[in-house]
Amino acid sequence: MKIGITGATGQLGRLVIEKLKSRVNPENIVALVRSPEKAVDLHVEVRAFDYSKSKELSNALIGIDYLLLISGSEVGQRFIQHKNVIEAARKAGVNWIVYTSLLHADTSSLSLATEHRQTEELLKSSGIPYTVLRNGWYTENYTGSIPGALVAGSLIGSAGEGKIASASREDYAAAAAVVLSGEGHVGQVYELAGDTAYTLQDLAEEISRQTGKDIFYKNLSEDEYAESLRSAGLPEGLASAIAGWDVSASRGDLFDDGHQLSRLIGHPTTSLTNSVRRVLR
Repeated sequence: MKIGITGATGQLGRLVIEKLKSRVNPENIVALVRSPEKAVDLHVEVRAFDYSKSKELSNALIGIDYLLLISGSEVGQRFIQHKNVIEAARKAGVNWIVYTSLLHADTSSLSLATEHRQTEELLKSSGIPYTVLRNGWYTENYTGSIPGALVAGSLIGSAGEGKIASASREDYAAAAAVVLSGEGHVGQVYELAGDTAYTLQDLAEEISRQTGKDIFYKNLSEDEYAESLRSAGLPEGLASAIAGWDVSASRGDLFDDGHQLSRLIGHPTTSLTNSVRRVLR
């Protein structure tokens, strides 16, 4: 039984392989990566796999029984790339695709949701058995701002009082490993999120508590936040996207209290306290 992991040298992919090694024989894991030389340290079989090179993908998938399709990182190109992979998987005889989608992709106002919805629809019509892991926000998306907040004395955003039920990458990786190595998951769509939701004000207060510094949350308009990000050196498109995602958070698009993630992995998701502590070590 061969399990292929796309994007295996990415931050999520590496963690999935690490978790999967404790559940299946490493000889049955195949890392599918754009740059094979970067995957040597994974100590599993490695195959060249570029989402954009459609003619080469089916050969790389020969002998793969289960495939974890980690969504591509090139926003705007994702659906075409995912389509290439799904078509190649059908040609290669892959028996099951597990896809990492977005929390509440069918109703979310996040700009990222469109390509995920399109991919889910294509997957469901492909004829290949599938499972959809609708991953919520990574806590690291916000804790990555802690060093800058400590310098500035404030945390900025445009999420208002929106509740964010994020979890760590490690939590989502653990869920993928459980699903890929378990039974009863075919046809399921899992809404995966952290156990305890928080606001960015809560995050600022947690940073303050752990550092002893007064860090406050400054809520900006979408345009103001985008301009601040551009001033910090982010590209125009990315700055606007991040500000827009925060606005979606203010609407509740990053909130879920179904606890499907912790039930899948068999333990509570990583707390905000521990996530902040990891950054401050």
